Amino acid sequence: MAICAEKEGQNRRVVSVIGDGAITAGMAFEAMNHAGDVKPDMLVVLNDNEMSISENVGALNNHFAQLLSGNVYTSIREGGKKVLSGAPPIKELVRRAEEHLKGMVVPGTMFEELGFNYIGPIDGHDVEELVKTLKNMRHLKGPQFLHVMTKKGKGYEPAENDPIGYHAVPKFDPSVHTLPKSTPSSPTFSNVFGDWLCDMAEQDDKLLAITPAMREGSGMVRFSKAHPDKYFDVAIAEQHSVTLAAGMAIGTYHPVVAIYSTFLQRAYDQLIHDVAIMDLPVLFAIDRGGIVGADGQTHQGAFDLSYLRCIPHLVVMTPSDENECRQMLYTGHIHDGPAAVRYPRGSGIGAVIEGKMQAIPMGKGVVKRQGERIAILNFGTLLPNAMEAAEAFNATVVDMRFAKPLDHTLIEEMAQTHDCLVTVEENAVAGGAGSGVIETLMAQGTVKPVLQIGLPDRFISQGTQHEIHADIELDSTGIEAQIRRYLAKLR
Repeated sequence: MAICAEKEGQNRRVVSVIGDGAITAGMAFEAMNHAGDVKPDMLVVLNDNEMSISENVGALNNHFAQLLSGNVYTSIREGGKKVLSGAPPIKELVRRAEEHLKGMVVPGTMFEELGFNYIGPIDGHDVEELVKTLKNMRHLKGPQFLHVMTKKGKGYEPAENDPIGYHAVPKFDPSVHTLPKSTPSSPTFSNVFGDWLCDMAEQDDKLLAITPAMREGSGMVRFSKAHPDKYFDVAIAEQHSVTLAAGMAIGTYHPVVAIYSTFLQRAYDQLIHDVAIMDLPVLFAIDRGGIVGADGQTHQGAFDLSYLRCIPHLVVMTPSDENECRQMLYTGHIHDGPAAVRYPRGSGIGAVIEGKMQAIPMGKGVVKRQGERIAILNFGTLLPNAMEAAEAFNATVVDMRFAKPLDHTLIEEMAQTHDCLVTVEENAVAGGAGSGVIETLMAQGTVKPVLQIGLPDRFISQGTQHEIHADIELDSTGIEAQIRRYLAKLR
């Protein structure tokens, strides 16, 4: 945008605002390196609140914190206060200039080397000083970098004291100073993963767990405290998290990468080049597969089955309930190659979770309901909806369990004994597991009507999971309606 503004000659100003959690990502440094080369008139504002989603980690974050709390800066600041304590007007001037003192003591060497004029850190809550600084910087030419210090949750004490808990909140009464307690009827899939991780670590001394700054969301808090030597938070750096796991696997350890479906998209190249090509035993615990809900288009796990099942060597599992999820995590962990277990946000159906871990036969589905004429092949946690819809047609229901490798024998059997197949998945229809079923039939020379039910070809916006399932006809009523319309076309 800054390059375009320069070409237009309209004297427009371009400002990029980035958080201290996100600036550790490689793409930010790639952009700054480029800007330092072409030198457009632009301003980068770093909002540094020492807090992204989880606790900030990494050398860059530690570098800032150490310098700002170091003896040199502290001695200059406190010494200046003592010397000037008898002169109130000057003392007030020093207080207001404290941010600029930080700038002298803590030069932004790294940003300067990238070609930026570094200014700061300054107090982001002193609005008048912030506005003055921005007005002054407006007239500076070339790439500018303003380092602003803020406090997450500033002005609301509960959020200041618990920035992690108040990062993403439900509806609550701010006068009460506490968030409402959620009481799920059954453990979330994230909890199931976290419990499995702790149990597996007790059995496997070589297990190592990696998260790209999503410890709380991925259910890894207990593990991080119980096994700090096996826990690696790499900050918001998904690409590095995957290649780190590859290196660990080469080193004969057993890495587990806990990552959200939408965030794994950022590391697709590393997944292919660094893990799959070398057929390394890395387990991907893919949370938030399918409809996530309130976070909207950017966070829906809509595409993972499509972009994963085309990768050679990779095993892709889709558990239908909590216990199946636990057993699949174990199956993937002991598999001698890359494997992924893909599960949704939130709670399951309340299935009994077996403590004992047993491997699931690779690439084998199971018949859950025997019917006739119509066979519903389900992938994932929409199984209860598929079972309910099947009642209206006396349809067969199969829990396919594996998006890759597919159970080709079971698919052929269903095609030979039924008039129509229906695939159900909480993934984009384009290239999803249902497409794999059709590919299997074509490879076998079997021509059979197949209805693919999944996410439509559009970005799914905000709403609760229940609302969205109803809207795109993935609840039991919607699945039944889609099957009826398809049968009408066949007639």
